[in-house]
Amino acid sequence: MLDDAVVTTKIDAVINWGREASLWPFVFGTACCAIEFMSTAASRYDISRFGAEVLRFSPRHADLLVVAGTISYKQAPILKQIYDQMPEPKWVIAVGACASTGGFYDNYTTLQGIDEIIPVDVYVAGCPPRPEAIIDAILDIQRQLKREPSFEVRNTEFKGKLDDI
Repeated sequence: MLDDAVVTTKIDAVINWGREASLWPFVFGTACCAIEFMSTAASRYDISRFGAEVLRFSPRHADLLVVAGTISYKQAPILKQIYDQMPEPKWVIAVGACASTGGFYDNYTTLQGIDEIIPVDVYVAGCPPRPEAIIDAILDIQRQLKREPSFEVRNTEFKGKLDDI
């Protein structure tokens, strides 16, 4: 009679289900992409339906870093410090052309993609991207979480070009 009352699964599946259903994003918004993220969190698109409603204002409480907008070389050390303060495991979304590649700002002040200083898990295209694209990036992170082993240490040691800045 215990067949109906007992559920068996793998511990990785349970832990990853909890992680995927409770992403806590920290938004590093600097430009128009941050406005698009605000609309993603508002009632029309409502990212809380996807388990990412608890927006954090401290990197020590977040596991998802959303970089939305243009990053200058002056901001790069701050972004790296925020990333380093986040607990493991952590994920990064680069929202828009400026965070992904520098956008149309090909000059001496603009970082040509945040992947020069921190690892990026998902890139969102657009200038600025639609809220649906940001939601799709969150869903992509959740798909990655389903496949990730829980007890292995992620290799997030990143040897970026921050020393050259």
